[in-house]
Order: sequence, then structure tokens, then C-alpha cells
Amino acid sequence: MPELPDIVSYISALEPRVRGQRLERIRISTPFLLRTIKPAVSDVENRIVTGLRRVGKRIAIGVEDDLWVVIHLMIAGRLHWNSARKKNLAVFEFSNGSLTLTEAGSKRRASLHIVRGESALAALDPGGIDVLASNPEAFRAVLIRENHTLKRALTDPRVLSGIGNAFSDEILHAAQLSPLAQTHKLKPEQWTRLFDAARETLALWITRLAPGDAFPEKVTAFREGMAAHGRYGRPCPRCGEKIQRIRYADNETDYCAKCQTGGKVLRDRGLSRLLGSDWPRTLDELEGLKRR
Repeated sequence: MPELPDIVSYISALEPRVRGQRLERIRISTPFLLRTIKPAVSDVENRIVTGLRRVGKRIAIGVEDDLWVVIHLMIAGRLHWNSARKKNLAVFEFSNGSLTLTEAGSKRRASLHIVRGESALAALDPGGIDVLASNPEAFRAVLIRENHTLKRALTDPRVLSGIGNAFSDEILHAAQLSPLAQTHKLKPEQWTRLFDAARETLALWITRLAPGDAFPEKVTAFREGMAAHGRYGRPCPRCGEKIQRIRYADNETDYCAKCQTGGKVLRDRGLSRLLGSDWPRTLDELEGLKRR
């Protein structure tokens, strides 16, 4: 799923292209995409774009009369500028070009909302704080409202805005903290490392993904240069040990046991059921199991 740095990249690319231009028409190919009835699609057509905004992991395009076109890409949705596509969910035709929304796979999760006014726009925001606009005290306060694992807390949109599976792995690797550490058990120095890592990681990737004059066309959760996410079995760039993973549902958490968990191999839900008491507790035990 595109996360905060990806959404910032999309908005940075759209700003010079559509701000001040007329949104002439929206062509929707599949009825499931549109999640609102009023205002109607026709209400935002033939209006000048007045601004763009990030709302969590959503992209909001504002037009005249305080109307907003809000796109949520979910996991597989992507945007393309002036690109002819055989299959698309929607095409937004501007006076100077077209923005196409596509979605890979058969699961249709991407969504489009059309709303009027700040209150209606705010209702689409899960409420998480923006780490880059926060401070250490506010950051800690929202994460300790409930006692959860760091992985769950970082990816909860009601807690932090725009962070998902990929960048939570990168933040935790940078902070050298276990994804299963409990928020209520962190020490002061660990809170400092976590806050600094969150801000530095997001800022780093916003810079790296800055689109320049091009439109971002290769938006993916797995990027060259990431330290942990998507690097299962590859060496940790900090210590050289192999990156480990925890798999669940459609996601996985990637981490370095040496850097983040004191050498402890965290239980993978599926494999731990299979191995039971034979589950390796350390990296040495894991390597011994692989040699059997």
C-alpha cells in the first residue's frame, strides 16, 4: 500500500500539473469505486483545481466551491499521468492532461469519495498524528494510549498518519527495536530512538522519492535501498546477519534478530504451529535447523 512518502511523491508530481487547471470530466469504469452519492460526480466536473492535500494515505484534490475528490489507493491502486491503459478504474480528465487510476489484481479495494467542506474531508481522516509535525511528547502520548506491539501501534492509522507495513519495518530497524516490543514497556532512551528513527526514515524516503519533473510510475512497497522490508534472507546492512520475517495473512514483518531482538528469532505464526517446541529461539538454533 502506498504510504506517506509515496503519497507525498504523488502530490508533489500532481501539484504543478493540475493546480489551476480545470477538472473537465471524471470517467468511472467500475461502479464499486465510488463510495459516495452526494455530491455527485458531475458537481466537481468543469471546476478549477484549487489545491491538493494528504489525508492519511488518501490523496485529496480540491476544486472550486470547497469540493474534494478523495482517492484511496489501498494496496494495489496506482496513478498514471497521460498514460493510455487498457484497464482502468477511473480517468480524471484535466484541461492539460489526464490522470488514470488503475488497480492490479482481482480484489477491488481502491475507493473514490467526493465530499464538500472541511468537516466532510476530516471525517475521512482516521485521526493519526503526523510524525513529521509532531514532537517527542505527543508521539509518546499517542502510542501509549493503549498497550500494543510497536508494529501494531506504528501501523494503526488512528495513532500515526500514513505509516504502513513497509515503513514501520524500516523505522523499527533504524531504531533497533523489536516489532513485538510493547509500547508500555519502552524505556526513555528507546522512545527517543523510535521518535528520531520515525522522523528520519520518513524524511529520508520523501527525499529519495521526490519525483522531480517525472511522474512516479514505479510505486512499490519493496524498494532498493530499504534496510529490512522485503529483504528476507538477505544480509542486514548494519550487521550482516540475514533478515528474518514473521508472516501473517497477506503481510509480513521483516526484522534483523541481531540488531532488533537481541538475537531472538520471533515466532512465525504458521511455522511455529508446525515446529512446536522445536521452534528455534536463536539465530544459531535457526541455522542448525536449516542444516538438518
